[in-house]
Amino acid sequence: MTDDTYEIYAIKYARLSRRSPDNFIGGDEHDTDMPLNYYVWVVSNKDRTILVDTGFGDVAAKKRGRQIVRPVAEGIAALGIDPAKVKDIIITHMHYDHAGNLPLFANARYHLQDKEMDFATGRCMCHSILRHGYEADDVVHMVRCVFDDRVQFHEGPAEIAPGIEAHLIGGHTKGLQSVRVRTQRGWVVLASDASHFYAHMEQGRAFPIVYNVHDMLQGHETLRTLATSRSHIIPGHDPLVMARYPAARPGMEDWIARLDVEPKA
Repeated sequence: MTDDTYEIYAIKYARLSRRSPDNFIGGDEHDTDMPLNYYVWVVSNKDRTILVDTGFGDVAAKKRGRQIVRPVAEGIAALGIDPAKVKDIIITHMHYDHAGNLPLFANARYHLQDKEMDFATGRCMCHSILRHGYEADDVVHMVRCVFDDRVQFHEGPAEIAPGIEAHLIGGHTKGLQSVRVRTQRGWVVLASDASHFYAHMEQGRAFPIVYNVHDMLQGHETLRTLATSRSHIIPGHDPLVMARYPAARPGMEDWIARLDVEPKA
């Protein structure tokens, strides 16, 4: 593996039971079980390890009625990662389930879009429907990281390291970014909440928590241009990710999946 080619791991840390009408603007006539998995991602090779998002902990889980299946710290430890030694973390957006647990990574530098910090600290947060996905303590912690010189802001596309790129998508939030990674099977795109489920991209539909519907739908097309193929796009919350990709190691089934290899189906 070269220094610009990576392995990618999806760590499932929490779950939420949910019905399909709650996952689409306009509902869903089928009204079936459609739970959400909550993930953080690890991008690594022999030269570097970069995390994508930080998840949430017990306080947010209790407040929002989510079930933690295994804490984020346990998942990254299972991959041999010491949180204190993580140097770079890409925050796709600052919703509670993607930018909680920040104190766990005391020495990390966070990569964030300008528009996301503007969104999370500006007048849009005067509206309860837009601020619902944010936790004030997480946002304040990120602001403190800014003052500690631990945030690197990006305005649009950015190379985080050779073979790792952040791309502004928007839609779900004003500054949502997805992550493009060079792997042995081509360019894999971690969509995060640019597409919660495979079904959103496949059906051209939108998740109901959204800042700009057009940008969300247009973002699906952007994801397709960034990825080597449609099968190289990884949605942000779909349990099918665990079914389609092999476990990172024996015993890690439905917990940690490896995404830089071909899907099983």
